[in-house]
Amino acid sequence: MAIVDQDRRVDRPRAVPLASRLILSQYSVLALTVVYFLVCWFFFPRILSVRNISNIFSNLWPLLAVAIGQMFVLIVAGIDLSQTSTMALTSVIGSLMITTQLDPNLFSKSPLWGTLISASGGPLAGVPLGVLVALLTMLVVGTVVGLINGVSVAVFRMPPFMVTLVSMILFSALAIFLPKSQNIMNLPASFNALGEGSVWIIPYALIVGLALVAGAYLILRRSLFGRWLYAIGHNARAAHISGVPVRGVVIFAYAMSGFCAAVAAILYSGQLEMGRPTLGQTLLLDIVGANIIGGISLFGGQGRVGWAFIGVLFFVVLANTLNFMNLSVYVIDVIKGGIILGATFLDVARRRVAARAMH
Repeated sequence: MAIVDQDRRVDRPRAVPLASRLILSQYSVLALTVVYFLVCWFFFPRILSVRNISNIFSNLWPLLAVAIGQMFVLIVAGIDLSQTSTMALTSVIGSLMITTQLDPNLFSKSPLWGTLISASGGPLAGVPLGVLVALLTMLVVGTVVGLINGVSVAVFRMPPFMVTLVSMILFSALAIFLPKSQNIMNLPASFNALGEGSVWIIPYALIVGLALVAGAYLILRRSLFGRWLYAIGHNARAAHISGVPVRGVVIFAYAMSGFCAAVAAILYSGQLEMGRPTLGQTLLLDIVGANIIGGISLFGGQGRVGWAFIGVLFFVVLANTLNFMNLSVYVIDVIKGGIILGATFLDVARRRVAARAMH
């Protein structure tokens, strides 16, 4: 048994220097975001316009939705590369169900033509509650994709990277194959409203985003299930020995990732007023990067909804300001890649500093 002095416990963490505290603090990213935005405002005053601020928040909620799903997987020390293809597939399926008109010249080669879709649209076009059924179908499809990934990882013990990489290729190809690479237009106004409409002055996207944030917070911080997620991320074997249902929890994490990807697809498709077979194709860097820079560890066992929000806010602000600089897409990707690489080093540094502080 350790000998404990009345004035000082032997297992008390050492005092952490200021620099180390800054590295450990997840909220340093929030401060960095505010400072960066203010500096950009000095050079580009239009950044602070009402229209641009509205644009920032309209891009924030869909990205936050899919980032929350990725967060669940990262907490259990996994990764989901298939989220963007899940978004594309659910966007296509939901849109094909409720579109009111399709051009035969563009869609006649689709394998669904003449059976489920025709020139007059999809099977639920103009049907009462058709949009609701399409939304539920999108959520179910996204969850099923996540379940497939989760079962492959938890039951068949396949590497998460390979499983989700194959899923990304497979479901991305399927999303392109069904509509033959064509965007699906002529969606009902009630569907589009989810992405760009509002109740009074409160956007639907904000309501959906906050509901998802609240649900994730309750799971992670106020439930036994949340403690199981963190335990598996820290040490899956020890968690199993302690009685944690590791397989079921891991499957749930991936199912949650697929569900959140479908939610993001609904919001993005509503904003664009179309189903897009390449939806989210360029977002994987943003999704993973936002989580990492927010402080959610690639090594598992660490993450909070607030951190995901901060990381997403940083990436949305970054993308918005880079557009004001009229940089090419390639330069923007280089900058984002560099930031994600730096965030990965920061993740490693946080673990080392935290380990030293406890010894």
